[in-house]
Amino acid sequence: HPGSDLTDTMLVISMNQKDHSAALISVPRDMWSETLQDKVNSAYYYGEERDQGGGLVLAKAVTEDVVGLSMHYGLVIDFFGFQKIIDLVDGIDVVVPKAFTDPEFPVEGKENDFCEGDPQLRCRYEGLHFDAGTVHMNGSLALKYVRSRHAEGSEGSDFARSRRQQDVLVALQQTLLQPKLIFRPGLVAKLFRAFDDATDMD
Repeated sequence: HPGSDLTDTMLVISMNQKDHSAALISVPRDMWSETLQDKVNSAYYYGEERDQGGGLVLAKAVTEDVVGLSMHYGLVIDFFGFQKIIDLVDGIDVVVPKAFTDPEFPVEGKENDFCEGDPQLRCRYEGLHFDAGTVHMNGSLALKYVRSRHAEGSEGSDFARSRRQQDVLVALQQTLLQPKLIFRPGLVAKLFRAFDDATDMD
């Protein structure tokens, strides 16, 4: 789709090897980069335009500028591969801290629909609502939860969106670390294949 090489989400994972802890740091996608003279989410696109595989190199360099830490490793994951991984584990339980409604979530495939002459182009969007509390999400719902950007109030901010992305990653991690997965070797093999298909890393 148009803009497919623009990074929708940028996260830094900082690992502390002494106490085995980790911190997640979200980088706002619309932050300005003096190096690029563009938004930080365009780094991967420009790197790929210059040289195949260069997207990860440039995205790491720009992230280093923003965060002030060395980026030793990089991982790119395709959103739809992410959705497949969640479906393979029969969904994840995400704690939604605050209820919100997004009246303008874009409908896939309707981006250029003229909606039979509707001047407001309402057929291009669907309404989303999430109640507060633990919500079991399949891949499609989790993807909508992390991509939602038109909620009213504070939940429509990039900060809330970044928090939701982190919450989903933590929920997926907790699901993948459940001991019962060890007893499903067929599923583990499928997860490895899905992860390999959905990612690129250095």
